[in-house]
Formats: sequence, C-alpha cells, structure tokens
Amino acid sequence: MKILKFGGSSLKDTGSIRKIARIIAATREPKVVVFSAFSGVTDRLAGFLSECQKRGNENRIKRFVNKLKEEHFLLLKKSVPVRAKQQPAADALNNSFNRLERFLYGVSYVEEISPRSRDLILSFGERFAVAIMSAVLSYAGVKNRSFESDTIGMITDGDFGNATVLLPVATKNLRRLLLPLLKSGLTPLVTGFFGCDAESRTTTFGRGGSDYSASVIAYALNARQLEIWKDVDGFMSVSPEIVKQSRLLNVLSYDEAAELAYFGAEILHPRMVEPVMLKNIPIMIRNTFNPTGKGTVIAKDGYEIKGVVKSITYDRNIAVLKIHGAGVGYKLGALQEIVSRISRSGVNIKSVITSQTCINLFVAKDDLERAYQSLSASGGQIRVIEHLEKVKNIALIGIVGEGLIKTKGLAARVFQSVAEADVNVEMISAGASSVAYYFIVNDKDVTRAVRAIHQEFF
Repeated sequence: MKILKFGGSSLKDTGSIRKIARIIAATREPKVVVFSAFSGVTDRLAGFLSECQKRGNENRIKRFVNKLKEEHFLLLKKSVPVRAKQQPAADALNNSFNRLERFLYGVSYVEEISPRSRDLILSFGERFAVAIMSAVLSYAGVKNRSFESDTIGMITDGDFGNATVLLPVATKNLRRLLLPLLKSGLTPLVTGFFGCDAESRTTTFGRGGSDYSASVIAYALNARQLEIWKDVDGFMSVSPEIVKQSRLLNVLSYDEAAELAYFGAEILHPRMVEPVMLKNIPIMIRNTFNPTGKGTVIAKDGYEIKGVVKSITYDRNIAVLKIHGAGVGYKLGALQEIVSRISRSGVNIKSVITSQTCINLFVAKDDLERAYQSLSASGGQIRVIEHLEKVKNIALIGIVGEGLIKTKGLAARVFQSVAEADVNVEMISAGASSVAYYFIVNDKDVTRAVRAIHQEFF
C-alpha cells in the first residue's frame, strides 16, 4: 500500500489535474491519496480574512466567495465534461461555499478573527480540492470515496495553527475507517492540512501541513511507501533560483531531510518526517510534471558522500531578539522565564544561542515585534534584562550532510569560502544536530554566500 500526496504546486489547472488523475490511475496497488488546496487558494483565504474583520463588508464577502466559487466550478466543468459526473462534486462545493460565506459574515459581524475561526476558514481550500478530485478520478475510472479529515478521527492536541496529531487515537480511527475501504478496492481521498481536536474543532498543521497529514496516514496504515508529489524533481544541492547548476539529491536520511525542511527548504513540512520515521517508512519525492524522473528517496539509513556537504539551504524569514544583561546567561531561571513569556504570547522560538551577557532568540520575522512586546510588558519583573534589541535584516544559512560535525576542516572550508566572497558571518551554531549547522549573515549577502559555498563543495 502507498500513500500519495499532491500539493498545491501540482494542483494548478485542468492540465495538471489530468496529469494527477493519470498518475493515480497508474498506481495499481491499494492507495490513499491526500490533497492540498488548489494553488494559491489558502493564501487568498488568509489574505481576505484581515479585510473582512469590519462591519459592512457583506458585498465584498459576497464578491470574494462568488469569484472563488466560479473558479472552482470552472475547473470542475473543464476536468469532468459529463454533466452527470459533475453533480456529486457540485453538491459538495455548493455546501462548502455556503458554509464559508456564513463563517466570513460571522467574522465581519464580531469584527475579529479567533484562532479557532481562522483554522476553520483556512481549511476550506482542501475541502474544495478533494470534492473536485473525487469527480475527476471517478470520471477516469478510479473508484474512490472522499473524506474531510476533521470528520474521520484525525484527532489533534488542539493547538490552533500548529496542531500535532495524537498518533495512538488517530491510528485507531483511521485504520477502522480506511482499511475496509482499501480491501474493497476503493481509493480513499483525504483532505490534508488539518484535523480536529477532541471537541471536533478544526485545527490546522501550519503552512505545508498536508505533508504531515500524509505522513500520519502512512504511519497509521503501515504503508509501504509515502509519495510526495511536487512541481520539482526532489531535493537539490541548493535552490536552482540561486545556482542553475544545482544537483538532484537521490538519497537523504530522515535527519538530513528534517534539517533541510527546518532550515527553510520548502519541499517538505518540517514535522512530516516524525511519523514515518517511527516505522521506517520511506518517503519518495516525485515530480508531477516529470513522473519518470528519479526523484529523492528519504529513508532511515543515511550515507556520507566524499565532500560531506549534500545541500545548502537558507531562510530569509528569520529575525533575532537579543536580550542583553550582565548576568542574563547565568541567572538561575532567567531563560525559563523569558521563554515562557514569549511562548505565552503565541510566538514559536526556532533556536536559542546564549552567552554570559546576551540571549539570542531566533523567531520568524512576523513574530519579532510580538516577542519584543511580551518581554517589554514584563514591567521589570525579569530584573536581569537590561535592554532588548531587534535584529531584522538577516538570513539563516544551513549546511546539511551526514558526517558534517565529525569531519575535520569542513567548517573552515565553509567559512573561508564565505569570507572570500566578502560576506561577514554574524552568528554560528553547531553541534545541536549531527548532520547540520547554521550561521547568520546580512540578508543582502545571502545569495553571494550560498553561491560561494556551493562553488566550494560542488
């Protein structure tokens, strides 16, 4: 059995929809297919939410929903030319769009958006997609049944916007529902990106969370393989946008893939490796538009290449909050109190580097001000803090490869190449992972630094 997942980058238009249908139809073994929203839909929903938090926006809401509805119905009609075959999807779409419109009106009336409402509204892109793909696959001769994942027992911890699936509970529910369907010859189609908490409230997994959904299903059903279908051939030695001669990586370990995702590679959701790693289920990255390509296999056993470094990645959506104080790195409980305050404000701390006089907290750029205010509002309660400093114009560069930490002289090669490119390294962290380390440079220097490192090793 396989789990197949298709992301929004593959779900673009009628042509890509037909390609996906052919790929699924050609997969003869039992399978579950997970879908993201169509390209750009979730971003549009998120963007519109801020606009509709004012009363008197009824006409704007109506226009927004109608335009989105027209686009999805046009995709359905072009992809499924027989009217009778369209009807089940049309009914599901009408129901979903009516619900979406009501929820948007609710946001407008109360003039605010709660985390719960936000997650529910953002989940509609996947609901639209799975309804359409069910009709497309039926028309292509693939017997299927579609499911919305907050109705099939994918129970989470209830953390809106960044939920984690409760694997023992979800496994029991998913096996009970999906295994009989697979045995009967049906292909279950499941919405990615979200589940629900114990009270049936929709909770999302964060941007790119459909990867995580597919990984959970693979874990629950003991799948032989998890296939992630994208619009790229697989993981590369560096982003082709920076280096045209970037090389395809045929094999990565779970640890290498997880670190690359964490350091900014957008191919995978950062947490998707966790469930499949527990059962040693291999992940295959495939290209929807080049289905015969080799792709990248991600599995338990890694291997060390001659040059050690396999991939260089970067993240421009990073900022640092510097917490200065004479004994801030030494005072008992100071770091715990600082982290607790920032976490209570809803900010995720990506990494921490400390010294005797300064604690450096890495956060997303959009979270920097909130993190700053959470400590500024402490009213001097954390006495060891003397002043706070916000650092914005930076980028994180990550170096990944098996054997990286234990290889003598490798760090020297990295930083020598960066120095020769006239780039200053502002901060370094190594040792937290055996396959990766990262450093910070000025944002304007990131392209030059990445190219220099790639030139040195590749």
